[in-house]
Amino acid sequence: MADITGYAIQWGQPAIIAGLFEERFARGAFDRSLIDNPDVAVLWAHDSSRPLARVSNKSLTIRSDNIGLWYSFKPDDKSPLGQEALASVGSGLVNEVSVGFSSIEEEWDDGGKLPKRLITRAFLGEISIVLWGAYGKSTSASLSGRSTGVSRAEAAMKARGIAV
Repeated sequence: MADITGYAIQWGQPAIIAGLFEERFARGAFDRSLIDNPDVAVLWAHDSSRPLARVSNKSLTIRSDNIGLWYSFKPDDKSPLGQEALASVGSGLVNEVSVGFSSIEEEWDDGGKLPKRLITRAFLGEISIVLWGAYGKSTSASLSGRSTGVSRAEAAMKARGIAV
């Protein structure tokens, strides 16, 4: 069974929100939320009636690292929604992520063409697999851990004529 993994947010990467302002997340912006409210869910396109995984049932792992907010989840490959997520992400059809959050602490800079918002602390409610996220290609969703029945070592040896 494959996992879907990637970055929901990369620290410091900008997104233009509705053409009105530039938004970024400071490193560790979700750290307090992950401690105080750890039961984050993964949804299909921000739809709470289409859950894919959550921390409380151990199908979702989230951590804040030097790059951003990393996640990994195991969709239920027996459910139609899990199969759809695995197929859509596996084919590259859907490969971006969005977050459902509330800003708690932020800093604004009105010095440029567009105001800039730096979110330094936020509540994280959910991560969504989406076709187009506000943060675009700085987010990611891809398959990992795909089981083919043949180990990578066996495949490498077979490709070199060492094993049959």
